[in-house]
Amino acid sequence: MRRAVLPAALLAAGPAFAAEGPAIFGLVGLEIGFLAALALIALACLFVPVSRALGLGTVIGYLAAGIVAGFGLSLSFTNDPLELLHFAEFGVVLFLFVIGLEFRPARLWAMRGAIFGRGLTQVMICAAFLCAAALLYGLDWRAALIVGLGLALSSTALVMRQIDESGERNTPFGKTVISVLLFEDLAIVPFLLLVALLAPTGGEASLAASAGAFAIGAAAIVALILIGHYVLDPMFRVIARTRTPELMTAAALGVVIFAALIMASVGLSYAMGAFIAGVMLADSSYRHEIEADIEPFRGLFLGLFFVAVGMSLDLGAVADNWLLIALAVPVTIALKGAGAYAVSRLFGSPHDLALRVAFAMGQHGEFGFVLFAAAASALVLPAETASIVIAIVTLSMAVSSQSERAYGLAAGTRERETMEEDFTDAGGAVLVVGFGRVGQLAAQPLLAEGTSVTFLDHDADRIRDARRFGTRVHFGDGTRQEVLEAAGAGTARAVVVATDDPETTLAIVRILRRRHPEAALVVRAHDRIQAVRLAAEGIHKDAILRETRASALSMGERALRALGHSEEAAREAAERADVRDAERLAEQVALARGKEARDAVIAAIAPEPTARPARAELPN
Repeated sequence: MRRAVLPAALLAAGPAFAAEGPAIFGLVGLEIGFLAALALIALACLFVPVSRALGLGTVIGYLAAGIVAGFGLSLSFTNDPLELLHFAEFGVVLFLFVIGLEFRPARLWAMRGAIFGRGLTQVMICAAFLCAAALLYGLDWRAALIVGLGLALSSTALVMRQIDESGERNTPFGKTVISVLLFEDLAIVPFLLLVALLAPTGGEASLAASAGAFAIGAAAIVALILIGHYVLDPMFRVIARTRTPELMTAAALGVVIFAALIMASVGLSYAMGAFIAGVMLADSSYRHEIEADIEPFRGLFLGLFFVAVGMSLDLGAVADNWLLIALAVPVTIALKGAGAYAVSRLFGSPHDLALRVAFAMGQHGEFGFVLFAAAASALVLPAETASIVIAIVTLSMAVSSQSERAYGLAAGTRERETMEEDFTDAGGAVLVVGFGRVGQLAAQPLLAEGTSVTFLDHDADRIRDARRFGTRVHFGDGTRQEVLEAAGAGTARAVVVATDDPETTLAIVRILRRRHPEAALVVRAHDRIQAVRLAAEGIHKDAILRETRASALSMGERALRALGHSEEAAREAAERADVRDAERLAEQVALARGKEARDAVIAAIAPEPTARPARAELPN
């Protein structure tokens, strides 16, 4: 849900809610629907950015917008929020279709052990703890089961953001959490199907009727799989040849609606059909284009769905049960965390990792809103109970931003995480100190020629990011002599110093010049002043590269060519400017022999105007 505006969906729904009612500001009928849409758009645009800025995510922002709309406005949508909620459930259908696109059958099979082993076990154990608590509270077994299953699901958006920000996708913690989240993404489909099976039908079905319904449902699923396998890809191939983007978008939406209707016709959930259709297209060559076409509608309708959940929230029930909610939030988080910790230990994770998983996945997630809203609509969950558990999920997501801090307190005397300075595999022909934007680019031609390169950087976050993309960067402070020695400065044929801080660069150069005067140095200079300082340390002028010099001259050359000058004339003009600049720098370096003279020269360095050449020097 990357958008905080809901215009198309609201305007499409508007006529259903605006046909009747008194005039407002002289507006009647459909015009009131437009006004209601504008009000919800304004609230979403207000609360979603604030929620994101506070680190709570977009879901809380949409819920807050819906709560304020239901409490403070008296417009067409707020008169019957359940009708709007039913309309917005199309967002859940699209959401499950996109999830299906991400789950290629081969990928699911390759990760089957982690997903269907650890993930299934954790969800079931957490659900058992929470379901038992709901039964002790006095809920009916059907309602308790849905509450337990819904609260057992974590917030994929919040947990994945934490993993991505710390660059830990490929760490044991990241792999463990991701495998469980993948199962939870899959689990919402059978959970929604379970809601449909638990829904009261007004009478007890016979065994033969139940068996017949099961057979019809299974046949519908098989038929949908066959259609997806043999029809969808050829259909999209034909549509793609028309080169009509809107037709591709319409076809993607049509596939979702068709699959949802097939499932609904046999009494199964819309979401089940959309998910199966997505999985069938996961291996299609058109998958990415279809996902891009569906994404705006998914975000739009899913945002509207959460707004509708907020609007349908029974604030009276929440106010009457505020103490229960306040007590239930820490209790349910603790039960879920205990279940996650137990499963992690059962699967062989050490105590520290299991504890961190428990804190990271202790909160409840946005899937709970989907499940509880569906259960309330199907009369499986009483409306008051649904409002209470939705409030519990909302508050648990709000406090989840403190999970890392809580983990640190619970872990007690654990040492602060650092990266070890491991140089056992160092010793390349070239040592690059500084793996920032300059160091990375400078290494490209070396790597392209098969040269062995050792990278050294002191930024742990940057090293984690590099690791995510398969690049080995050694952690260490280049201003320490022993670190440079361990990284192979004494055996490297060349050392590239690409650090971005002038003082750090100068300190590294001094160590290298003192300890390894024979090493070939190539040094990044921030500006002319630093170039003079580096030259004073004995670095040859040709080995000092000011980071903006070549790019600036190239820009000037390209600008001349854009004005109509020939390529040769533009190149010659840039070369003359380069020569003048080099001569001026050589004069400054020659004057800066002693410390006092060097300080005076550096203090006098200022931008100098370049004389305009005669027109004869720059022919067309």
